[in-house]
Amino acid sequence: MTRRVCKLIGVPVQDGSGRRGCEMGPAALRAAGLAEAIASLGHGVADLGTLAPPPPLPASYPNPVLKNLPQVAAWVDKLAAVAFAESAEGMPLFMGGDHSLSAGTIAGLARRAALLGRKLFVLWLDAHPDFHSLHSTESGNIHGTPVAYLTGQPGFAGGLPQLAATVDPRHVAMLGIRSVDTAERRALAGSGITVLDMRAIDEHSIAPLLRRLLERVRAEDGLLHVSFDVDFLDPAIAPAVGTTVPGGASFREAHLVMEMLHDSDLVTSLDLVELNPFLDERGRTATLLVDLVASLFGRHVLDRPTRSF
Repeated sequence: MTRRVCKLIGVPVQDGSGRRGCEMGPAALRAAGLAEAIASLGHGVADLGTLAPPPPLPASYPNPVLKNLPQVAAWVDKLAAVAFAESAEGMPLFMGGDHSLSAGTIAGLARRAALLGRKLFVLWLDAHPDFHSLHSTESGNIHGTPVAYLTGQPGFAGGLPQLAATVDPRHVAMLGIRSVDTAERRALAGSGITVLDMRAIDEHSIAPLLRRLLERVRAEDGLLHVSFDVDFLDPAIAPAVGTTVPGGASFREAHLVMEMLHDSDLVTSLDLVELNPFLDERGRTATLLVDLVASLFGRHVLDRPTRSF
């Protein structure tokens, strides 16, 4: 990866998850040495601090199970502005916080891409597609809706802010999917989104699947945003997440993804989401995330430190 100035931005949002603890994610990543790991690889680091929660917006939607909609709408509005501003130069790295934050970060990045006349591609590393609308969600947890919102699907008017630019569904690739609700399955069919579930990874291995995406981004001169949910990983190695789903990416698969992303030199922004330190074991998940980010920024296998837990 070309030498970058990485901008660390803490986003202590937990309103989208329905479970407390994600607001501590930015502090845990800092304590695990995220800034130091990136700087040690020769990149610049600017820690822009942790954003203050914005006042709720007067948002409403006729689904009585929705949780904290005014608060999430306010976060989306604020993060879209922050992401647009900070993506003008440098590489923004958003430390969450639950996955509802991506509704804001990617909205701002899509606006930036449109201004530059370039295509924004999104690599969604997650156990879940997060393709519910505000109408279809039965849990009411808005962290399950960002991809539908960002790709301009119906079911958000009046609830979340109007988008300045949407992401073309054909430019979204989901990797590691293994938990899909019925409504999401119906909505994904024919959407144009590339869904690479764990069976695809088991059958074909992760490298050729990712390589095809990266080749397409390069061929179309795209910007690549990576949205990394902790539950992409197998809970045996990353327990600090409130939505554990067995059968996730292994330690080596996850590092291979990040190493390939580094080699591609295509990544322009990153989300790290759903880290819940309250559920961690002696900081092992936060430490693993830092090691994975280090692989994205150029740490090689032979450089990896020995860890003892």
